[in-house]
Amino acid sequence: MIELPTDLPADLAPLAWLIGVWEGTGVIDYPVGDERLQGEFSHRVSFSHDGGPFLNYAATATFTGEDHAVSLALTAESGFWRLARPAAATDPGPGLLPPTAETVARTVDDVEALRAANGDFPLEVSVARSDGMLELYLGEINGPRVDISSDAVVRAAGTKDYTSASRMYGLVDGHLLWAWDIAALGTPLRAHASARLARV
Repeated sequence: MIELPTDLPADLAPLAWLIGVWEGTGVIDYPVGDERLQGEFSHRVSFSHDGGPFLNYAATATFTGEDHAVSLALTAESGFWRLARPAAATDPGPGLLPPTAETVARTVDDVEALRAANGDFPLEVSVARSDGMLELYLGEINGPRVDISSDAVVRAAGTKDYTSASRMYGLVDGHLLWAWDIAALGTPLRAHASARLARV
């Protein structure tokens, strides 16, 4: 059974099931030219909140190889997950600018107004990776399932070729199942990694 926090801002209600630390293992399988990159990895994902209308996100992955003889840090990620909605005068920003109108707590009705006819809530996910990549994902969350696709990818000079991605997260039998498709290194968008994580 998952216990959900009761002190969340209304905007986090659709995301509440993600909150916590999740750990597990996954597999990598991705073709690059004539070579196939394969192996297993350990994965740790954390979703937390600090009172704002967004979740803090952090993740690390360590490659263990097919024979578990290798231990190599793959990448670390950090970012933010939030429901997509137009910024209002009651919201802070950009930068450190305060709101230009009196702040009013958002309600469940405000959040429900964002729900699409199919039950989805629009989602924005920003991710910064330790390999010099920045990504903005757009997508939907509907109950215990998240589907997001990259809207923008920014790469630092000297990074490897990486042009787009999509990710899926789902809660199944108390586990966080996760899959990541990428278009990279000359290979079109296709599955490259998936994992099964348990809350710790």
